[in-house]
Amino acid sequence: MSTKAPAAPAKQQQEPRLPNPANKKLFRTIEPYIWIAPSIILMVIFIVTPIIKVFQLSMSKVTRAGLVKGYNNFENFTKVLKSPTFALVLKNTIVWTIAVVIISTVLGFLLALVLNNKFRGRKIARAIVVFPWATTLVIQASVWNFIINKDYGTLNTLLMKLHIISAPVNWTPNPGAYFAWEIACGIFVTIPFVCFCVLSGLQSIDSSYYEAATVDGAGYFQKLFNITLPLVKSSLTVSTVLNIIYVFNSFPIIWTMTKGDPASSTDTLVTYLYKLAFYNGKQGEASAVSVIGFIILLTCASVYMIYTLRKGDDDL
Repeated sequence: MSTKAPAAPAKQQQEPRLPNPANKKLFRTIEPYIWIAPSIILMVIFIVTPIIKVFQLSMSKVTRAGLVKGYNNFENFTKVLKSPTFALVLKNTIVWTIAVVIISTVLGFLLALVLNNKFRGRKIARAIVVFPWATTLVIQASVWNFIINKDYGTLNTLLMKLHIISAPVNWTPNPGAYFAWEIACGIFVTIPFVCFCVLSGLQSIDSSYYEAATVDGAGYFQKLFNITLPLVKSSLTVSTVLNIIYVFNSFPIIWTMTKGDPASSTDTLVTYLYKLAFYNGKQGEASAVSVIGFIILLTCASVYMIYTLRKGDDDL
């Protein structure tokens, strides 16, 4: 008589495992850091590390071949600060930065007010304004060099055809005149950036503010100073701080137009430290100039932002 084997017990259906609340909370905590980790790593590699290296070189004795021969404390800074050329270069840098930033900000703001109005061809006008900003600075500086050239420059050709002048004019008779043309070029290529920063702020202003002001009898300038300027202050702050950084560190315009010559009379800190490092082989002193420029730039930008933000908080 055959016996049947006992039947295998039915497999019990497993209940789904619920996620651990503690693990879920931990993931939510660290998730933002996971997303920004690649950016932080890149910043450390390409920004923080070079800055630390420059600070080290500024206090080191470096040979022409680039070999570090130990620390020499602040000897590089002493040599730089005692050089009469550095005083001239620092003055040029201050004049260059202040002139370009202030004039381009004023003109860019006025241009943004014009482009914010509705008129036929506004899109084309906005596209034209972008061109100087979209073109590389080397090309812009080369074009300006061609325009002001005495022998074949387009400025002399145009003025002679209009019978305003009878003979070609030397527009760069001295280093000061050449430096003024460099400032003009810097202003020209910076205006579009300011214009579109302000324009983005203008387009975010609700038209009801102006309608209410019109009902109250406010004029154009009252609306400008009491509505427009306060509401685009944040855009102006961003554009001004970025302009200070970009203009202070601008290299292509001055290097393309004059290379800082003659005798460093049109040099700024950036072109001056480039000459020290790659023309004169003084990498330690060049690093010291870079650190001085970094400290000046950091101080100016920080003071401006703190003053602007505090003033904005006081107005609220």
